[in-house]
Amino acid sequence: MFALVALALAAADGGVAAAGGVAIHPEGGQDFTAEAKLLYRVVACQGDDPLPSHIDAKIVEEHCKKLNSRIEKYRQTWVQVASPFIQKLKPEGLPTTVVYPFGGGDLISALTTYPELTQVTTMSLEHAGDPRRIHKIDAKRLKDSLAVIDATSAGLLVANDSKTENLMKGQRGELPGQLSFFLIALAVHGYEPVSVRYISLDRDGNVKGHTAEDIAAVEGKEAKLLHSRWTAPDFSEAFDNYEMVFVKKGGDPKKDAKVHRHFAQNLDNDHVDANEPLKKYLEARGRICAMTKAASYLLWRDNFSRVRDFLLGHMEFMVSDSTGVPNSIAVKAGFEQQMFGKFTASFLGANPAYNAEFVKLWARAEPLPFRYGYLDKALQYHMMVTKKPAAPKKE
Repeated sequence: MFALVALALAAADGGVAAAGGVAIHPEGGQDFTAEAKLLYRVVACQGDDPLPSHIDAKIVEEHCKKLNSRIEKYRQTWVQVASPFIQKLKPEGLPTTVVYPFGGGDLISALTTYPELTQVTTMSLEHAGDPRRIHKIDAKRLKDSLAVIDATSAGLLVANDSKTENLMKGQRGELPGQLSFFLIALAVHGYEPVSVRYISLDRDGNVKGHTAEDIAAVEGKEAKLLHSRWTAPDFSEAFDNYEMVFVKKGGDPKKDAKVHRHFAQNLDNDHVDANEPLKKYLEARGRICAMTKAASYLLWRDNFSRVRDFLLGHMEFMVSDSTGVPNSIAVKAGFEQQMFGKFTASFLGANPAYNAEFVKLWARAEPLPFRYGYLDKALQYHMMVTKKPAAPKKE
């Protein structure tokens, strides 16, 4: 974390300019903090700094009226209800490193579930996106692109759920969909970006920033499609994965820096087995907290057992909807589960044996006053906590 704090401090001063005007990120690679801060102003509607001359202020203002209304409602109806409810369920001394598989675009929920986090890693089929197009966007494309952001972010802000089709729409266009979602998450929770760079992992799982030369070398090579039924990105593969340091507005990066990393990754066993650097990176997270929601019941499937085994081998505490770890598997790994809300059957068709386990457990669940991810088949709220049993008290 010490290196990341140094990163935050240096990036707060704008990085170091290289020849040709390219800013160098303090931890290596090209620095995209300026682009992130402009997107934070335009897309996440934070601050009142004058906009560049090519950005139509009226279009931004219209977008922000809608977004700010949704943000305020989301804070009142979800953050202020869900966060204190979940906080009361946590034992003391949990790790502040969080891993969120299948968490496309959903930094918002991670910060609600774990406001104490210092580092969070999300992984999904979605790519972070190219932030550079904001510098050349014209009025028509700005209006059209903000309309897409309005439509696709509404799922998270109104229904607390990122629909697949919304996430896919964000893979194309003039504004980077995933990065926009992440910046809106900061706005919701009162944070601001300190630094942004695009990253990959070396053979040992260490994070390295993409240099201007790295980015230029793959400029015409579009990001890979990670699932046959997904939408292909229309930007370079250099912008697959990113790292953002952020703080509470007005906070001190030296003391309060938090880090979000997102990796575009198919998490089925074949793709995870083929990505040795990612496995090493995840192992290096040590003890973690975890979460997942609206994850298509992938953790119920044997062909996603690698990511499931990683969670069970490293986590102390996990919050999920019914797409979390099936009960019999969790218990065998030494966990216990606590249910909230009501569950009669999985929202999507899934393993009947695991469904039967959960129906029995949810029969004695405590009430749940908010939605957490999927509804069940009967459109009921439900949530689950998977945790290590409390150590017996010493006599």
